[in-house]
Amino acid sequence: MIFSQNKYKKILKQIKKYDQIVIARHVGPDPDALGSSLGLKQIIKDNFKGKDIYVIGNPAAKFSYLGTLDKLPENMNNKKVLLIVTDTPDRRRVDGVDPKNFPNSIKIDHHPFMEKTCKMEWIDEDASSASQMILEFAIEEGLFISKEAAEKLYIGIVADTNRFLFKYTTSKTFYLVSELLKKANINITELYDKLYARDYREIKFKGYIAENFTITENHTGYIIIKDEILKKYGVDAATPGNVVSDFNHINEMLIWMTATEDKELGSYRISVRSRGPIINETVSKFGGGGHIYASGARLKSEEEIIKLAQALDKEALEYTKQKS
Repeated sequence: MIFSQNKYKKILKQIKKYDQIVIARHVGPDPDALGSSLGLKQIIKDNFKGKDIYVIGNPAAKFSYLGTLDKLPENMNNKKVLLIVTDTPDRRRVDGVDPKNFPNSIKIDHHPFMEKTCKMEWIDEDASSASQMILEFAIEEGLFISKEAAEKLYIGIVADTNRFLFKYTTSKTFYLVSELLKKANINITELYDKLYARDYREIKFKGYIAENFTITENHTGYIIIKDEILKKYGVDAATPGNVVSDFNHINEMLIWMTATEDKELGSYRISVRSRGPIINETVSKFGGGGHIYASGARLKSEEEIIKLAQALDKEALEYTKQKS
């Protein structure tokens, strides 16, 4: 079922019902994926004693300050477990488990709908982040929000809105964050330091990206980053995707894309951003997806990357024509 009215109470009823809860999120986690899943675990832990809660998925060393991840116990009986998936629009991107193996599951997500993944789904495309949705649920149901839970959710919201700069930020976002700050005594300056601190090699790597974008006359920028470049700067394949939003204010680019070679998986990680043209429909044609202004994919070859760049360039051209 897709949630309509009383969504918060339906979620709460399921949480109360199960003594074992598994919380998953998407592969290649960002701060919102981790903040929403770990924040939800902390909220459940603080409000409902005696439950076994596992947040699973491959770790991301860069965001280890958000908390540690769990391993599932052997021989777990999935029929007695509630699965909650946050920040993930489709089944194939869920990290660590397959939702179809859990008869009882809930999805909480802010991406445009791609496919039914869980038995019950709460999807809010207007929410800035999955962390905002977890916060909304907790506030609406009057749950206690500890400092530890608040820090995780705040970081998730700030990261996905880029410090409230992106168009996904709404009055509801500000209201919920205001309530969060009232309820929990968190030091936002310290949290910003954790989220935005960068090694010098990463700053130099950002300079490399800026200097090597190919920018078309229709204001589309793209760069293919090979494994040897990653090694040269001492960064990993996830780094370009983590910094892609930092190029948001370049006049010459309406759409920009990083395509990073991932030797381990034998593919390229694609991160696309936009300051106007809608990009998620185009990216979905190449097996990816996401938000209208922020999307991603995985491609196998440079030929596919160029084809995607050309398709995005058409979107930029059409957008410019409509604006003129």
